Amino acid sequence: MQCSIQLSSNSKSFFSFFAWIGPLSPPQGITESFGAAIHALSSNQLTDGVIHRSKRMMLDALGVGLLGTRTTVFNKALKYSQTFTADQRSSVWGRSDLTLPPHYAAFVNGIAVHSMDFDDTWHPATHPSGAVLPALLALAETMPSRPTGLDLLLAFNVGIEVQGRLMRFSREAYNIPERFHPPSVVGVMGSAAASAKLLGLSPAQCRHALAIAASSAGAPLANAATQTKPLHIGNAARRGLEAAQLAQIGLEGNQAMLDMCSGFGVYYKDYSPSVMAHSSSGVFKWILEEQDVAFKRIPAHLAMHWVVEASLAARRNLQNKEGSVDVSRISRVTLHVPPSKYINCPFPDSEHQARHSFQFNASSALLDNKVTVASYHPAQINRSALKELLSKVEVQTPEDNRPSFDHMYCQVEIETTLGLSYTARCNTFYGHWRKPLSQEDLVDKFQANASSVLSTEGVEGLIHVVGNIERITDCSDLYSFLRRTSRCAEQELYDYARSAAS
Repeated sequence: MQCSIQLSSNSKSFFSFFAWIGPLSPPQGITESFGAAIHALSSNQLTDGVIHRSKRMMLDALGVGLLGTRTTVFNKALKYSQTFTADQRSSVWGRSDLTLPPHYAAFVNGIAVHSMDFDDTWHPATHPSGAVLPALLALAETMPSRPTGLDLLLAFNVGIEVQGRLMRFSREAYNIPERFHPPSVVGVMGSAAASAKLLGLSPAQCRHALAIAASSAGAPLANAATQTKPLHIGNAARRGLEAAQLAQIGLEGNQAMLDMCSGFGVYYKDYSPSVMAHSSSGVFKWILEEQDVAFKRIPAHLAMHWVVEASLAARRNLQNKEGSVDVSRISRVTLHVPPSKYINCPFPDSEHQARHSFQFNASSALLDNKVTVASYHPAQINRSALKELLSKVEVQTPEDNRPSFDHMYCQVEIETTLGLSYTARCNTFYGHWRKPLSQEDLVDKFQANASSVLSTEGVEGLIHVVGNIERITDCSDLYSFLRRTSRCAEQELYDYARSAAS
């Protein structure tokens, strides 16, 4: 493994020699700089651009989380979590009268956010919001002095920022992952940093929180496309919160965790960390200011969005030429996509595999002229017409199609039994950071998701609170609106929970 630390030229050779064996005392260590920045960052350093983008992230995470409370994986995790008790209790999103110990509320709400793979994606690749927001809301609800909306917004952005900084310690992190699921590594660190900020921990305690969290980091990518994958986000939220609270009461870890190849560097082959500079009074350069997130329009792995848009465009080309689309006359479909084994699933047999299948999402788009939340229902997956079309799909991985969410493309070619060919290519889908969702479409997505669980009052209340979060003096309304379920949804959720958990 290569490991280099970006310090001064005089200290660099000294540091690289000792990076494997233990803590050093450079002019300022990497972990030391992170602890100092987490402690010192203040709300007056939040820019208008960062506030705007982070509020969009919060609203989207709440919406997909509320929709996710209807999934089987959420309800199984909820059933398990209800076996634990504690004096402190925090809300379960979308449940009017159900609370859990804070760590388990963070756990199940984090699972809900990622249960359908509908949450935001950043670059380098991770799902930043789901590991942070559930931890903060679970913590804030139990604090003796309730934080303001601005306190919550600052802590959220600190958690996002730490994830962004850590991912930039490796060029490997810029590509579609191959070995581990990134939120399980950087997400738990972001949760710890955000929780530490909200708790007002000292610089030393912030360092220890990161060190403690690092020992809960990591999840193999082999569990992608299974019910276990959403647990990566839930565990990150839970364990990060736990790390900050352990640091608060004095538990210690290695104070050079981020400095060492045998520390956080174990996750990357080309680990090259750098200090997190900050100014308590001047301008702080937030990564979110420069790098926006992608918001998904379908509940599937981000790469599927290129496939769906290209497939729909190729389908329109066919329809415009032939007047109608008869999928039985399609002889072959060729997908030109980047190489990635875990999202190359020719014949998915579960909703989680379908969300990670180039072939399934292309075939669904061609067959139905749309891909929606309902597309991943077992009844849709098992249609004979869909399976027949799947058998005609071929995947090719051109050398110029890089496995990176910032550079990949998808080209779809449809060949018919008449010998005709129709091709379309998507370089940037709508919702990508280069082509962001409009605020209207983002709110529409939230309303569609949240209204599956909440009353109109709850939905509109959350839109108002999140939209004005920096001016809210007490976050109690946020928890209250998250519990404002509709009577119809409450009964449906009760029935669904019983069947899903059985």
